[in-house]
Amino acid sequence: MREPIRALARRVDAATPPERDRAVDALRAFAICGVVLGHWLVTAIVQDADGRLYADSPLHHLPPLTPLSWVLQTLAVFFLVGGFSAARSWTSARAKGVPYGHWMGRRLARLTRPVLAVLGVWALTAVWLTADNAGWYTVHTLLNLVVSPLWFLCVFALLTAATPAVVALVRALGPWAAALPVGTVAAVDAGRFALAAPEQLGWLNVVAGWLVPYTLGAAWAGGAFKGRRVPLALLAGGAAATVALVVWGGYPASMVGVPGQETSNLNPPTLAAVCFGLAQTGLALALRGPLRRLMSRPVAWAAVAALNLTAMTVFLWHQTAMLLTTSVGLSAGRLVGLHTSPVTAAWAVQRLLWLPVFALVLVALVLSFRHLEHGRGSARTERRPAPRLTTVRTSGGGTPHG
Repeated sequence: MREPIRALARRVDAATPPERDRAVDALRAFAICGVVLGHWLVTAIVQDADGRLYADSPLHHLPPLTPLSWVLQTLAVFFLVGGFSAARSWTSARAKGVPYGHWMGRRLARLTRPVLAVLGVWALTAVWLTADNAGWYTVHTLLNLVVSPLWFLCVFALLTAATPAVVALVRALGPWAAALPVGTVAAVDAGRFALAAPEQLGWLNVVAGWLVPYTLGAAWAGGAFKGRRVPLALLAGGAAATVALVVWGGYPASMVGVPGQETSNLNPPTLAAVCFGLAQTGLALALRGPLRRLMSRPVAWAAVAALNLTAMTVFLWHQTAMLLTTSVGLSAGRLVGLHTSPVTAAWAVQRLLWLPVFALVLVALVLSFRHLEHGRGSARTERRPAPRLTTVRTSGGGTPHG
């Protein structure tokens, strides 16, 4: 069994273009794994005495688990890689004379097809649950868990549309272009927390906050961060600023939202979340060398390439995998670690035992819906022949990471 796997890995390795920066794909794979594991570990679906399902979080009951949010909140890495990929893709498209509308339409197609599929499935599921008298509270809980992560795609699409402007700004200012959205987030936080400005002002940070790593990714694509000095400075400075904001600035220690907590670092992003993202960005950039060496191993690279091929599908369906397991499990009663309240450390251990089940269900869903991520429409839009089996394509598309 091992030899066929190694032979396949060697074929994938040999088919990968030599100019591809495999560290980018490794970081994308790390980010998607962080999001998936984070949601599976900090989200509990609990059944109350009336049979209704509601969402709870062990972070609300077990503060010592807060460091989990420091490891598994990897959105800054997502936007860093996204900025790198989009900037490189746009630069290549512009050099070839590809119109902006054509370029943007091709990239949006990669987002819309898989999203429409998951929304369609859950729309039908909601109708079926309502007809089955599941109750509005239960239906709302389930739909919210599936739909709420889609905010990421809305922001990502908006930043992708702004890529030409971001690239132009980076060419003028270099990596310092990221200071502009950092200043915006700081000003918005000052208005919200010190000047009693309307809470709605905070939603400006949804774009400004994630524009920071996205801009740094565009700077990386433009040739910045060649050494380790600046990445290590970002890591140290971002970490120090995050600690200072939490200890003396009154920001929450958790880097994800916690039920019952008055302020969330993520919804909308705060200055603490942005500084934490700067630290993550610095660490990611500092690890490029070790990651490239690791990705030179065929088996490791083949695994990362496979995950990148279905990254969007994994992101869209991972919550469904957890909810499907939870719903089917109800037929056997309230199972520990699956339907019980996350109020003890024992729950965390029990939840770990369910992760392989979630993963198996997710694999089945990915195999069912992965074709939407690389549909024929994409190839027609690009007006080129379908890729040969010997060509490695990951979530970046036709050009490297783009």
